[in-house]
Amino acid sequence: KYKTAKSSGINAEYGIGISRYRKKVTKSMGKKKQNKRSKIKPFVKVYNCNHLQPTRYQLDLSVDKELFNKNSIKDPAQKRKALSQEKEKLEEKYKTAKSRWFFQKLRI
Repeated sequence: KYKTAKSSGINAEYGIGISRYRKKVTKSMGKKKQNKRSKIKPFVKVYNCNHLQPTRYQLDLSVDKELFNKNSIKDPAQKRKALSQEKEKLEEKYKTAKSRWFFQKLRI
């Protein structure tokens, strides 16, 4: 969490999500194709805490606070670096086969 402005008193929080999920992988595919289809594209967004609704769709990830702060998200190079590290963490979490439900698209 961080305060956006002292005078406004608005609490804000970073949210990390998945903008592009992995594609379906079958046993008949080669290793190269399986790796290519298993990639995940993350995003980072700043949310107002007053508008957040707790849901069951959350995953515990250890996030480096130095990578995700107000100044680093504004700088494109630092943002890219932070997203690539989070991408690695998400893909590793997927490969351990824990919380597989998190990596599937939500059905509406």
